[in-house]
Amino acid sequence: MPVRFGYLGLTMTKAKLHTTAVILAAGLGTRMKSSLPKAMHRLGNRPMITHLIETAKQIFDDVVVVVGPDMPELERATQPYRTVVQSERLGTGHAAKMAESLFGDGDVAILYADNPLITAQTMHRLLDARRSGASLSLLGMRPSDPGKYGRLIEENGHVLRIVEYKDATEAERKIGLCNAGVMCADANDFRRWLSELGNNNAQGEYYLTDVVEMAARSGQVLCVEAPEEELAGVNSRAELARAEATLQQRMRQAAMDGGVTLVAPETVFFSADTQISQDVVIEPNVFFGPGVKIASGSVIRAFSHLEGCTVGEGAMIGPYARLRPGTHCATNSHVGNFVELKNVELGTGAKANHLTYLGDASIGAGTNVGAGTITCNYDGVFKHRTVIGERTFIGSNSILVAPVEIGDDALVAAGSVITENVSATALALGRARQCEKPGRGLAIKHALKAKKEQG
Repeated sequence: MPVRFGYLGLTMTKAKLHTTAVILAAGLGTRMKSSLPKAMHRLGNRPMITHLIETAKQIFDDVVVVVGPDMPELERATQPYRTVVQSERLGTGHAAKMAESLFGDGDVAILYADNPLITAQTMHRLLDARRSGASLSLLGMRPSDPGKYGRLIEENGHVLRIVEYKDATEAERKIGLCNAGVMCADANDFRRWLSELGNNNAQGEYYLTDVVEMAARSGQVLCVEAPEEELAGVNSRAELARAEATLQQRMRQAAMDGGVTLVAPETVFFSADTQISQDVVIEPNVFFGPGVKIASGSVIRAFSHLEGCTVGEGAMIGPYARLRPGTHCATNSHVGNFVELKNVELGTGAKANHLTYLGDASIGAGTNVGAGTITCNYDGVFKHRTVIGERTFIGSNSILVAPVEIGDDALVAAGSVITENVSATALALGRARQCEKPGRGLAIKHALKAKKEQG
């Protein structure tokens, strides 16, 4: 089975009682300095919100996303899950309240779109803690630099309240356990607490963290600890880069655990949906864009870029190869250095080993495409297809002007411009006849030198 990075190979059993995940995603991401909603910034070539939804749907029965006004791209990215709009940004408590009609009757977890790397196991632990008798469970972490995170104030293993850094005493600021924001409680309890929230603070906002103290007064509040790299928020470009590094490390480890050889793991970059089977070898400095599937026994050589393509068993790709969307390289096919394929079917055992562009083409089994070959697939308005048969030989520096078909076992002479179909087994030459003029080369050289001396 190939490694599927979107889920990192994890399957969790959903709890029996109904559960709902509410994801708060209305933030503009001012610190990102971007016109995109914060939740639409990408990790592993997919939006942050998609990562969190894909994980949450493994654990929760329903997913609801709270978006801001005028965020159509975010609403499209969350489909088919329900969204509600927080038309005024009056704090996290206000955002959660916008979704209370969709809480359902079971347990509700409040998640944040800028915490995209929470794992399914941690979400499951959050639910387990809630159902162990706690009125509310929440996630906490012990970052290497607690900085300005809110601190969790505990007594006898139970959380009493959250104190924000700016309001904390010196003793409280020394506490290492910090709030990650995520919490889980019974839907009716959440509704009651949200109705009691006030905005008597400097920002005039309704803070979701205030429900912790309410929950502690009526029952137990339990903290579930998770690693910093899993819970750290993404609020700036620098934090986005750190989250990307964490995600890439997870995916590299999952690939190696699944039987993939990474010669230099830290130089390989995956997308969240990359699928790689066992016994694949990936050399240094390879980039996988979205939509790539690699079959067993293939070798992806150094400095190659793959996107929207499939690679069959035993294929050899690169070095310095580029496979673009729509490309399928069949079993034991070869794509060599400085070769670009776009929307190409490369047949079993077929080879394009050097300095070639093939676009919108079908290449038959056992065919060899020589260095410098180009399929001219675009006339400025329309794309056209080139079809090359099996066991055909395309000589170096050939130009194939589509639409054109070349039959099985044909031979195209080097340097040819092919504008008409070539029959099976035929030899095709499409170049000017060579002629020779004795002594003329030296005469031209002398004439040019004389011009140069005369300025």
